[in-house]
Amino acid sequence: MLNQATCSIVQRQRMTLLLLIVILVASVLLSLQIGSVQLSIVDVWQVLSGQIQPDSLSQTIIWQIRLPRLVTAMLVGAGLAVAGAVLQNVSRNPLADPYLFGLMAGAGLGATIASILLPEQLISLALSAFLGALLAVALVFLACAGNRLQKMEVTLLAGVAVSFMLSAISSFILYFAEPFAANRVIFWLMGSLSRADWQSVLLIAPAVAILLLVALALRRQLDALLLSDESARSLGVNVQRLRLAMLLLTALVTACIVAQCGGIAFVGLMVPHMVRYFLGVTAVPLLLGSALFGAIFMIWVDNLARSLLAMQEIPLGVITSVLGSVFFLLMLRRQLQQG
Repeated sequence: MLNQATCSIVQRQRMTLLLLIVILVASVLLSLQIGSVQLSIVDVWQVLSGQIQPDSLSQTIIWQIRLPRLVTAMLVGAGLAVAGAVLQNVSRNPLADPYLFGLMAGAGLGATIASILLPEQLISLALSAFLGALLAVALVFLACAGNRLQKMEVTLLAGVAVSFMLSAISSFILYFAEPFAANRVIFWLMGSLSRADWQSVLLIAPAVAILLLVALALRRQLDALLLSDESARSLGVNVQRLRLAMLLLTALVTACIVAQCGGIAFVGLMVPHMVRYFLGVTAVPLLLGSALFGAIFMIWVDNLARSLLAMQEIPLGVITSVLGSVFFLLMLRRQLQQG
């Protein structure tokens, strides 16, 4: 009976993952049609299959404008969702995500300093954002040193406090910056894929792939960590090393995303919880489901940002923050009721 129940769960998980793949492919094909120049599904298919001349307008629109932005959106959604799932597992904090842990604010501070204060080309935007994310990790660890790191309310409050502090420093720098440069950085920090190109894909893709592959390779350790630190240690898991490695990898992914696309909040909070509802809490379906659902989610958020207002693009962070703040309040209320 137990084996039959287990097989049924595994089969359901596989079918759900397959459904997500089908939805992702359909979302890609539909999204390639959306834009100021309307393209039919036939046009999209002919371009992707190489049936149209290389110098045609539709070929240029898809390969040089829409497809790199679409792939970047998929990587951003998948990266933030997987980072959120990993952070929630290693901290045993259901409200954790890169934004609430201060990683987004830290990466934004690093990128702001590189853009406003430092000479051009002195330090790359991605490296500066990564150093800022590491600063946020260090501050959260410092505030939660010892057993306090295991307490949900302490890590959450520390992450929120670090996020506000680093955001305040970024705002202070922008206040005294040259207005045009400050406006450009402010719009970018709110999250946008308007600058996405194939270089963005080359920067973000390796970081997301490394995080996903390492998390899948350490799936048993991550599952053990869900129980307690003591239980994980009894199974041979080096808890502190695992936690530090995962935080560094999530910082890397967050930094790469912020450096290219700015701050996009709450994706790492919402998506893993939705995936857990359908696929459970074990690492493999959670990570794969988060990557797929996160990619789908970000594709349609970007479509909404591009098409909601005529001749104007809404920052992605505005849309995700509205959705995420409501989701966060619902999650917080649920945690208080359970507590």
